[in-house]
Amino acid sequence: MKRRLVVGISGATGVIYGVRLLAELRQLGVETHLVISRPGVRTLRDELALTKREVEALADVAYPIEDIGAAIASGSFATMGMVVAPCSMRTLAAVATGLGDNLLTRAADVTLKERRPLVLLVRETPLGIVHLRNMLAAAEAGAIIMPPLPAFYLHPRSIEELVDHTVGRVLALFGLESRLLREWQGAPSAKAGESTTDR
Repeated sequence: MKRRLVVGISGATGVIYGVRLLAELRQLGVETHLVISRPGVRTLRDELALTKREVEALADVAYPIEDIGAAIASGSFATMGMVVAPCSMRTLAAVATGLGDNLLTRAADVTLKERRPLVLLVRETPLGIVHLRNMLAAAEAGAIIMPPLPAFYLHPRSIEELVDHTVGRVLALFGLESRLLREWQGAPSAKAGESTTDR
C-alpha cells in the first residue's frame, strides 16, 4: 500500500487537529491529499487565523470541495485510508447515510466501500440522539469514531500537548509511529495498604 492518506477538514470546532495532522504526516513522509469544506475554511479563519491557501500548502495535493472527479473520489486511487479532523455533525450524517454530495463526503464513502480505515474526529457536545444514531450507523459501516478527548492522566501542560496526543493516536491507527504519542507504561505501584481495586 502506498503511503498516502486523505485528510478532510470540515466545519466543526477543532480544526487545529487537521492542521497538526497534516504537519506531522509531512514529517513522516506520508503523501497527503486534502479537501476542506466551505465551513471548514471559515473555522480555520476564526480559530487559527489561517487561510485555505496556507493550510493547503501543508498538503501534497489539495482539491476543491466541489471536484467530485478528483483522484480521491475513486476507489482505484490507492490510499491508506482517510481522516476527517474535525468531523462536523453534518459530515457525519452524510457519511452515515452514504451521501457523497461533495468531494469530502464522496472520498469518505469511497474509503468505506474499499474497506479502508476511515477515522472521524467527531466534534459536538452535548450529543443528541440523532448524533448518536449517526455515529452508530457510521461505525456499523466501518468507520472509526474517535472524539478528540483529552488524556489528562498524561498531565498535559498545554493545548499543544493535548492536540499532539490525539494526533499521535490517530497516526497509530494507521500503523504510523510518531514522537507525538507517549506510550502508557502503567500507573505507579500503589502504596502499601492502599486499595487498587476500589475506585
